[in-house]
Amino acid sequence: MKSVDMMSSPADLAASTSEFSAFHSLEGDLRKGLLILADHASAALPPEYGTLGLEEAQFSRHIAYDIGIEGVARGLNKELDVPVVMSQFSRLLIDPNRGVGDPTLVMQISDGAVIPANANVSAQEVAYRVEQFHQPYHQAISANIEQFLANDICPIIISLHSFTDNWRGTLRPWQAGILWDQDPRFVKPLLSALREDPRLTVGDNEPYTGQLKGDCMYTHGTSRGLAHALIEIRQDLIEHEAGQQEWATRLSDIFTRLLANEKVIAPCRQACHFGCYAD
Repeated sequence: MKSVDMMSSPADLAASTSEFSAFHSLEGDLRKGLLILADHASAALPPEYGTLGLEEAQFSRHIAYDIGIEGVARGLNKELDVPVVMSQFSRLLIDPNRGVGDPTLVMQISDGAVIPANANVSAQEVAYRVEQFHQPYHQAISANIEQFLANDICPIIISLHSFTDNWRGTLRPWQAGILWDQDPRFVKPLLSALREDPRLTVGDNEPYTGQLKGDCMYTHGTSRGLAHALIEIRQDLIEHEAGQQEWATRLSDIFTRLLANEKVIAPCRQACHFGCYAD
């Protein structure tokens, strides 16, 4: 595979990526006050990047995208009629759920797989990927938020992710987890609602932590004072369409109930626009 850095010029690269969209947006009713995000919805790559030197089979693994999440996001859009923004590039190209200064922004090794095209990636190439893929995705999120605010609506932001049921030989007991940092306004009611189902074991900042400064929820939620939560769903539960629909319906029912509860929503409307939870 030819290295991306060896291509003829930045102009040639720009031309080759011009027809590749970094994000896909689904329209919805702003009055619902809910914005759905899917940072790792796709395993796609612009054609000039080939497979980043990996075997094709690696792009069906969790290292390339969040398995099943696009289907859940689309299901929520259909059931709730709320706007959705989804990335359209693999996290192996650049991770939109990392800040620009994060050392894992462009992964060189992921769960045992070495990504050849990322092994000695130049600062110029990283900056190019930020400009062409990472930044447009976040600009699309910001544009959606500004639409809400222009209509005097403080949106609640939900980021959808999925996680493997087995991590390096250890089975994970959770069907879902809620990740968060400093802002409990929507997190606590959401945790309580999910835990009402006796069939579910729901993690609080499990299987990962939501305390990652510069990630998507920090950028668009914490720093702007907007209530938010990151939902992780176990991948074996949503790898097929039936499971995706089941979780879309489950979350749709919960969101509908919480959004109708003034005791939940009133605090979420506070601190909007100025980020009182940020450092």
